[in-house]
Amino acid sequence: MNITTTLTRAHLVSSIGEGAFLVTFALYFTQVVGLPATRFGLGVSLAWAAGFLAGVPLGHLADRIGPRRAAVLLATGTAVSVAALPYARGYPFFLLAVAAYAICQTGLTAARQALLARLVVPAARTRVRARLQSRINGGLAMGSAVGALALAVDSRAAYLTVLALDAVAFGVAALLLSRLPAGTAPEPGPGGGSVRTVLRDRPYLVLTLLNAVALLNMPLLSLVLPLWIARSTDAPAWMTSVVLAVNTLSVMLWQVRVAHRVTDVASAARSVRTAGVVMLVACLVFAVTGVHGDPWMIGTVLVVAALLQAFAEMLQSAGSWEISFGLAPDGRHGLYQGVYQSGIPLARILGPVALTGLILGYGAAGWLVLGLLIAAAAIATGPVTRWAARIDENRGVRNQLVMRE
Repeated sequence: MNITTTLTRAHLVSSIGEGAFLVTFALYFTQVVGLPATRFGLGVSLAWAAGFLAGVPLGHLADRIGPRRAAVLLATGTAVSVAALPYARGYPFFLLAVAAYAICQTGLTAARQALLARLVVPAARTRVRARLQSRINGGLAMGSAVGALALAVDSRAAYLTVLALDAVAFGVAALLLSRLPAGTAPEPGPGGGSVRTVLRDRPYLVLTLLNAVALLNMPLLSLVLPLWIARSTDAPAWMTSVVLAVNTLSVMLWQVRVAHRVTDVASAARSVRTAGVVMLVACLVFAVTGVHGDPWMIGTVLVVAALLQAFAEMLQSAGSWEISFGLAPDGRHGLYQGVYQSGIPLARILGPVALTGLILGYGAAGWLVLGLLIAAAAIATGPVTRWAARIDENRGVRNQLVMRE
């Protein structure tokens, strides 16, 4: 079976389950199980904090046992943790199950990235990753439709069906990943492959933090924008669905085309810089929608802002993938991806509180601050990648001297 085809199917099937899960997860535990919203939110934040802490060790594990084996184990772990959620009786067991889910999800993201780096030649990695992201968005859209049906039925059986679907989806993904070749692991260079190696790589750590700022897009779309549209604009409430659909369809249709422009770390840094500027403009347009006016006109402006945000997201994603691959030493992609992808749980932990307070609390000024923050992080990416490249060149010279000795 073709490697890219298998990777695509594994990502697609898991994203279908994930889309249905994300739409119904909170309502199941707050409305069906009866967990107070504050305790639910605290539990999810603690779970993603555990995922953040586990990212680097699990990435290191992927290098040691092979990314395919790690990806299979972590996809299976995700399936088991989701299947355990209906049996989580009491708050401690809920915390245990949702933490296991977050840990497995964080490790799986790093392991799949490392597996792609091992199986796909460097020149094609970003293009393949873009194709996978396009399919992921398609799967999330299909899964969200399934989740919407469960919400419409609004019964315990419907929610449990969604949880079962997600568990089965990750089980199927694990099976598909197990059919991929293991690949030949390059030997780590002098200095070994310990966790200390990446923690001493200061430019890579800085790039990870800058990427985490860009990933504030995640809670912005899923949490802040729906609240902004409902509370601060005159647009109809259903515009939330339109904005999310614009983002999903844009990535499905154009992510691969946008990624073709990124061919190396230098072009990746330019892509990220452009993304920051576009995102600043998108934030300014979103801020305009807070002005009172005709609902249809406000809705049209929201669509324009959503298109700009989607374009910024695609530019940033393509650039960040190439940076994360291109600056990671051979044989240590699992470890380095474990660090780089830790920005995802970090954004999920800090983003909701920070963005709701900033945008819902300060309106247009909050949008401006967010746009400037993301633009500053994007512009800083260029100098930091050049810093990383210089260190990488020096490291290569040192490695050659050690090998000669």
